[in-house]
Amino acid sequence: MAKVAVAFSPGHISGYFRRIEGDRMESTGSMGAGVVITEGVRSLVRASERRGVEIRVLDGERMSVTHGSPPLEYAMERLGVHARITTECRLPIGAGFGLSAASLLSSITAISALFSLDLSQEEIACLAHESELVHRTGLGDVAACTGGGLACRRGAGIHATIDRCFPDETIHALSLGPIPTREILSSEERMRRIGEAYPGRCPRDLYDFVALSRGFAERSGLLTPDLRHILARCDECGIPASMTMLGEGIFALGGDAGTFLAEFGSCWHLRIAKEGFGAAEVQDDP
Repeated sequence: MAKVAVAFSPGHISGYFRRIEGDRMESTGSMGAGVVITEGVRSLVRASERRGVEIRVLDGERMSVTHGSPPLEYAMERLGVHARITTECRLPIGAGFGLSAASLLSSITAISALFSLDLSQEEIACLAHESELVHRTGLGDVAACTGGGLACRRGAGIHATIDRCFPDETIHALSLGPIPTREILSSEERMRRIGEAYPGRCPRDLYDFVALSRGFAERSGLLTPDLRHILARCDECGIPASMTMLGEGIFALGGDAGTFLAEFGSCWHLRIAKEGFGAAEVQDDP
């Protein structure tokens, strides 16, 4: 009977970052801080004569399906396997929830299990990070998603020191749509301004993280007019909030934050993950 491998990786909301150019892939990426969230990506991998990727996003009861993913196709090519990958998530793609990194981590984990490649978690993370860099879909999400919590990356790449703490808080998030991550990461001028906006330290706690993120969002030039309007309203209501990096979205704290953000669109209530991506399970394919 045919087999399917299933794996999951949490997502990540980045609050602030600074790009670091190393002398190799392993030392290139970003330093910064963000929260690893329990929502993420579930990947199902099946052997196939032809490589293919199907991306399923479940929004309430409505399922949207798209096909193709250069980062995942790159990972399959690097591993020398032919597979059909199906990724499933409930959060919007390209909206600052780290789903590109999550899809790579969960898919490569499942590929390793299905094809008996025996990749270590470090090897999986290295390939996922490389694919993100090559396709300019992210800089530090992979490193963050190797563990859980409020994660502060003190250096670039998956081998850098990461400080983690685990606040027991709900994070409320709103998305107005995607932001072209590749375009921003490819712009030297925009990355220079982002680098200058970097706050230069790790957060003391979750609320300090939001405050540092908000200052970064204001100085970086990434805020859109709609986000500025919503954040100004948050300020009026005393709701700590900032921008999801990189997406046209807001994340906020406090008991009233979810109700408030819901006035502007669909709102997600997210918990902070206790751990990062895990092992895959190989099953009979029904």
